[in-house]
Amino acid sequence: MELSRRETLTLGLGAAVLTLMPFRANATAEDGIAAFTGGAEVAEGGVTLTAPEIAENGNTVPIEVSAPGAVSILILAASNPEPGVATFNFGPLAAEQAASTRIRLAGTQDVIAVAKMADGSFAKATATVKVTIGGCGG
Repeated sequence: MELSRRETLTLGLGAAVLTLMPFRANATAEDGIAAFTGGAEVAEGGVTLTAPEIAENGNTVPIEVSAPGAVSILILAASNPEPGVATFNFGPLAAEQAASTRIRLAGTQDVIAVAKMADGSFAKATATVKVTIGGCGG
């Protein structure tokens, strides 16, 4: 089977478009925050997010989040294909509004925690985590 130059270019362009389409369909961190807050204003502070500055293995990055007075906390990894990582909900009998977990990061990126407070306001904290290549520290 012989292809003309026009057919080859058409097939190449079609393949390029198909490889880029999934990235456009993925949600962004801003979309996740807007869905969580309903478009409300988000203030800085009121949330404590603890994450390592450098993670040698992006598969298991430990994080801790705390927001006294929070009803719910959303964790996002900004550059992951699916940025929404976890949502923690706290009932009225919760001893404290804090959680810790391990998350997977696709590479060096910002981890964002957004808390919905009991009064209906929202607060946010951000931490940048550098993921090293191959876990070799370099």
